Amino acid sequence: MRIVEKAPAKINLGLDTPYNHEDGLQEWNMVMTSIDLADYIEVTTLPTEKGIHVSSNSGFLPNDQRNLTFQAAKLLKERFNIQEGVNIAINKHIPVAAGLGGGSTDAAAVLRALNKLWGLNLRLPELAALGLEVDSDVPYCVYGKTAHVFGKGERVMPIKQLPACWLVLAKPKVSVSTPSVLRQIDYENLSHPDIEGLISAIFLSDFDQIINKMGNGLEPITAERYPEILQIKERMIEFGANGAQMSGTGPTVFAICQKKSRAQRVFNSIRGFCQEVYLVHPLS
Repeated sequence: MRIVEKAPAKINLGLDTPYNHEDGLQEWNMVMTSIDLADYIEVTTLPTEKGIHVSSNSGFLPNDQRNLTFQAAKLLKERFNIQEGVNIAINKHIPVAAGLGGGSTDAAAVLRALNKLWGLNLRLPELAALGLEVDSDVPYCVYGKTAHVFGKGERVMPIKQLPACWLVLAKPKVSVSTPSVLRQIDYENLSHPDIEGLISAIFLSDFDQIINKMGNGLEPITAERYPEILQIKERMIEFGANGAQMSGTGPTVFAICQKKSRAQRVFNSIRGFCQEVYLVHPLS
């Protein structure tokens, strides 16, 4: 049997980490939304064999146990004592190591697909709890809708969708290691965005307040090493974006625009400055 599952990218409208847990993992307080830039994951069950096979159209992805889709399939196989094998084919469109949750959303897509193919009948909260064992962004990606995400990433509270808007994403020619950024966090001097204020603004569909309350506490850490992040932000604002911010641990920067015409202008201005640029909107 075979299923093709859509795996949308995510952006962080708000990202804060209030403290570290004793096990070294971060406590998160975030607002995420999914966008219409997506990978497509074809998952096929193999009744006559037991292995997990991963392939992709990207030369940047590992095809072995380092791949999060492999880890997701292995987790379900072992947890539910599934004997048959799996073939996973990743049709990649989301940039790699970009702060857009590409690996996590692919893993979440595999969890959703195998839940159906193997008739496990797990509810989304159960799938999300399993996903945390793969990566902290997987629980959110299992849901794939605007949400308040907290705890170690396992607590996902879907909230109201964003008011109509457009997004321009620009990924500079650098790849950021999430663990290396997290190791640099200085909790004494970390800035803390107003996540509760952002959630309230989304509930009120108050576009101006959403812009005012957006924030990413990790942006200064990544931008210190890669100043092009701030250059892209400045250029986006200069060409008419209502707001601009780094997503995740970076390096991708997104501009948010209320009008498509303004987003198109930002998109055109950034294309000469950055190779990987996308004009998208949040998923409804």
